[in-house]
Amino acid sequence: MLKPSTRTLWGWPLSRLFPRRLPALLILLSLFALLLIGSLTWAVPASPGLSAYEHNNSRPRPSDAPPKEPKVSRPSQSPQSPPHQESNEYNGSYWLADERGLSTPYSSAITLDNERVLLPPLKARRPIYCYHDKTMKKTKDEREAEKELLLTWRRAWWAQGFRPVILGAAEAKSNPIYEQVRKMAASSELREDLMRWLAWDTVNGGILSEITVLPTVPRQDPLLLLLRQGEYANLTKWADLDDAFLVGQETDVRLAIQSILLKEGIDKVTSVTAALSDDAITIDKTKTPLAYYSPKVIDNKYAQIIKKGNRAETLRNLNKLINYHLLVAWQNTFPDGIEVVKPHPQHATAMLAGALKLAKSLSSCPASPMPSTCPPNLPHCFPCVASPMAVSTPSRLRSSPQIFTIGVVPHPWFFALVDNLRESINVTWILDSPRDSWLSAVTLAYLGSGVSSNRRVVRFKELVADEADSIHSLWLSAENEVPSDMDWYFGFTLPEKSMNDGKSRSPVPADRLPKDDEEPDVLNGPVVSDEEVARERAILDRAKSVIMMNNKSMNNVTRMRASLEAWNMADTEAWRFTRAFNARRFLERDEWQKETLSTSGIESSLRTHN
Repeated sequence: MLKPSTRTLWGWPLSRLFPRRLPALLILLSLFALLLIGSLTWAVPASPGLSAYEHNNSRPRPSDAPPKEPKVSRPSQSPQSPPHQESNEYNGSYWLADERGLSTPYSSAITLDNERVLLPPLKARRPIYCYHDKTMKKTKDEREAEKELLLTWRRAWWAQGFRPVILGAAEAKSNPIYEQVRKMAASSELREDLMRWLAWDTVNGGILSEITVLPTVPRQDPLLLLLRQGEYANLTKWADLDDAFLVGQETDVRLAIQSILLKEGIDKVTSVTAALSDDAITIDKTKTPLAYYSPKVIDNKYAQIIKKGNRAETLRNLNKLINYHLLVAWQNTFPDGIEVVKPHPQHATAMLAGALKLAKSLSSCPASPMPSTCPPNLPHCFPCVASPMAVSTPSRLRSSPQIFTIGVVPHPWFFALVDNLRESINVTWILDSPRDSWLSAVTLAYLGSGVSSNRRVVRFKELVADEADSIHSLWLSAENEVPSDMDWYFGFTLPEKSMNDGKSRSPVPADRLPKDDEEPDVLNGPVVSDEEVARERAILDRAKSVIMMNNKSMNNVTRMRASLEAWNMADTEAWRFTRAFNARRFLERDEWQKETLSTSGIESSLRTHN
């Protein structure tokens, strides 16, 4: 009889192992397998690319979650060596100037810093010069009136992208050939004009303008584009501007002055251009788009501003008239009116109050000695008293060059609290909320619904900062008041209030005149009560205190704010970009004004050339 076979493992009977020793054996086998796998893993070299990929694709926390969009572009430089570009800071905003400023959706991809915004490089301003002799005898009242007119001239040309510089006798006398001019036999008119040319030659030529030549044209006018390029083939004057506006390179200006010194029989010549030969200066006979308030033009078109025997009062009237015409020319550029964008309009009244006030100021008519008139270069304009500018508050941005848009860009925390009338938010609320709701709402009609947040934020940056697009809109950050330099941005003094009814107006139909008692248009959004506005304002004030908190002071509130920013990356980028762009614009003019006050005209001009 056969005995039953006994199963063995490594010579040990299973029947003996199973009850007591098998669990211990299995544990030993498991440890052995783990040691073997570990030794094989350590033998493989670490892969930097793989580790970086695993790090970047780990599940994000609410505080650093990216939007549901395709991956954004990454800098070609390593994180340790970001591109060396002009970096600056002003009033709590930080930026880096780079050519990719308008093509990169998220600045941190280049700056490697969530707080530093990527802005396009700041374009250099072409200097434009005006000669003003302060040594001539004048009354104090006349000097003050001239200062006001000079301010209007500087402000108008600054708004058009130029760098206005006032020259004087000091610049003329510092010219090496001044002594030759002083000793030459010439009429007083020619000698005075030569002083202007000497000062112009001292700063190496360029653009020379009289105080009464103003750019009452859109910023993209072909002549202004040509002037900003700074390339002038010949010494040139325009027939309809007399000698009030000249352009020329340094060598052409100097040769013109030297040719005057060599001429004989010019005792009765009254201007430099009259003494120059035809091949020394080009006379352009095309009609220029610039407004020139010459004595002849004033006598023929605006004689009412002249106060005989009172030059100071005449200059003040002229200054008011020019400022009025600059505003009218701007209003005529946007015949379809001003739109203050109001996305999610249910609770946006308090947030847009400043922008709406600015829009109404731009659409109103300031006091003017002749309110029915047009600029001399726009004889067929529509004065604002005859064609009042419309102001509306649509919920969507429209793409039209006939409209000027004012937008208020809120921080995501700002927008979340006021739009939902909440006192605070938490992580659960953030994860349940839609991403980038403000930017999506603003650009919905403009770009459509099937567009990524990356595309929306890039297009928004173009609207804010692109040279061609930015002339049709102004974007402000919601937590700040309307900037105090809007006169310099638009190029004219904004009226604080419209003309009184007692002012003279053009004979136009009554239905075309502004009405003070019009009912609110419900198409511009819901009409809210004073109590609701007060509640919105209180929420905004509390939200502003959170936005202004230092990022280094980490607490529950700042962590929640960071989480909301990460959840709404496109909205956050739009807010930071707008804030930094306005800060840089304000800083540029502030530094220029300090330079103007601290240096003479020649030093300022030469610094501009260098």
